[in-house]
Order: sequence, then structure tokens, then C-alpha cells
Amino acid sequence: MSEPRVIKKYPNRRLYDTVESRYITLADIRRLVMDKVDFVVIDKKSQEDITRSILLQVIAEQEHQGEPLMSQDFLSQVIRSYGGAMQTFVGSYLEQSLKLLASQQQQFRDSFRATGSGDAFDSITALTQKNLERWRAIQEDIFRAMSGGSVSPGSRPKERDEDLPDESREKRV
Repeated sequence: MSEPRVIKKYPNRRLYDTVESRYITLADIRRLVMDKVDFVVIDKKSQEDITRSILLQVIAEQEHQGEPLMSQDFLSQVIRSYGGAMQTFVGSYLEQSLKLLASQQQQFRDSFRATGSGDAFDSITALTQKNLERWRAIQEDIFRAMSGGSVSPGSRPKERDEDLPDESREKRV
């Protein structure tokens, strides 16, 4: 794997892309993220890795423009999570949730392409069922980690009929 692209942040707050040999903006940083370019932002004065700080600035800029992605309540909940016993759990939970969402979106695109213009409802239903099973497995792993591993690996919370799709409910009856 190649070394990440180095972006230097100078004391005048300007960002310098060492690969392109030019100053860049937060919009350029966003473009690197969207293009999945591996990079690191280094403070020129302290040599500290400040990549996370810069990414948070990109998020703040995006939230300020147009329709925000995160509600005020969500942001308040995130802030409340800092410093508590659940901080690591919350970060991991949010990260895994976003990874699952991205995976679901890709599966839906792939499924829709594979079926052409076929029955989109059937594709969505099947994908939703798979995702529900994945989500429950992730929740089980998280619960197991929170409880110190006292939950046995095969045990899942009992499904309630109202949580199941109509087809599954009919099979259980």
C-alpha cells in the first residue's frame, strides 16, 4: 500500500497539497475524501497529525450549506457521549452503522442492476431482510462487548412477530 498523500497546514491556516504542489481549500479536502484518496494533514509547526480536525471542519462547512445531515438533537447526543463510559461504544456504533448503510446502498445498486427493471419491490424486500439480520448481528456484538462478553455467541433477542416481515410472520404461525 502506498503512503498517504501529505497535506501541510501552515500557521496562516492555509493547506498545502505536497503532491500537487499547490494550496488547497476545504472543498478540495472534501473532493479527496469523495475520491477515496488516502491522505494525512500535518500541522507544519508542531508536526502533529490534525487530519480529524480538518475533517470535522469539512463536516461543519457541509452542515452549514444547504440541508444539514445531522439534526441538532443528534449533535447534542454526540456531545453528551464524550467523556463517559460509553464514548468508545458510541463511536464504534456510529462507525459500524455508517459502514452498514454504505454496504446496503451498494447491495441495492447491484441488485437493481442485476434485475434490470425487474420488480424493485422484491429486491428491496430481500435486501431489507438481509440487512435486518446483519443489523441484529451487529447489535448482538455491541451488546456482548458492553456486557463484558456475558452474552453467548448464538443467543439473540427473541424476535417479536411485529418485528418480522409479513412473509416471515406467516411461516411462524
